[in-house]
Amino acid sequence: MQYGICNLSIVPLREFPQDSSEMISQILYGEHFKVLEKRKKWSRIRLAFDTYEGWVDNKQYIEITKEDYASLNELKPEYSLDLVEVIQSENQLLTLVMGSSVHSSKYLNHNYDGKSISGKLGKSGLVETALNYLNAPYLWGGKTPFGIDCSGLTQMVYKVNGHALLRDASQQATQGDALSFIEESEPGDLAFFDNDEGNITHVGIIMKDNYIIHAHGKVRIDRLDHTGIYNSERRTHTHKLRVIKKII
Repeated sequence: MQYGICNLSIVPLREFPQDSSEMISQILYGEHFKVLEKRKKWSRIRLAFDTYEGWVDNKQYIEITKEDYASLNELKPEYSLDLVEVIQSENQLLTLVMGSSVHSSKYLNHNYDGKSISGKLGKSGLVETALNYLNAPYLWGGKTPFGIDCSGLTQMVYKVNGHALLRDASQQATQGDALSFIEESEPGDLAFFDNDEGNITHVGIIMKDNYIIHAHGKVRIDRLDHTGIYNSERRTHTHKLRVIKKII
């Protein structure tokens, strides 16, 4: 088996091995992974952080050894905390976004002077982190301030604060402990919403006073009640509440 690390700012992870395929997620600078299958132009990978799988262009990562992959797994993560920061890597400038891995290694030789964060933090900072993404446009598969989806938002917010969430909303709904009522929730807990078929398709982060921050068209703040998310601009509920989960 081969291994790799992302040496570019933001790399698309695609469902199939072709440029026109749907982007299902993104790989940020410093993320490492296993290479499950390698073809002439594409590799199917499994990310170390959340075990998410997809296809990446072979030109958009560098190979690392099995030993270095294992060492990275043991390393205490350090993530960029600025929404956008510029680093110097091999005498070239590279733009990083919040949540990128900025620890130095023999594969990523860079000079990072921005804000960073490491270790597990309490849930008190989750909402504050989420507010950094406010008004970021919705992008299916996105994980950055330039475009993000609902589960990308929750995953990145928890990641920066030292907690691992799975990638998709339906996967995240399997984590944590269910709460019976909204009144039991605290800021930072997750609310999940389902469609008419009963499948969980949306997630947001609960704020105080029955508000929620979530990605729907853009990262926005709406009201949350026992029915679901109420959009005051449209004067209607846009999402049907399924379950509230306490992750930390």
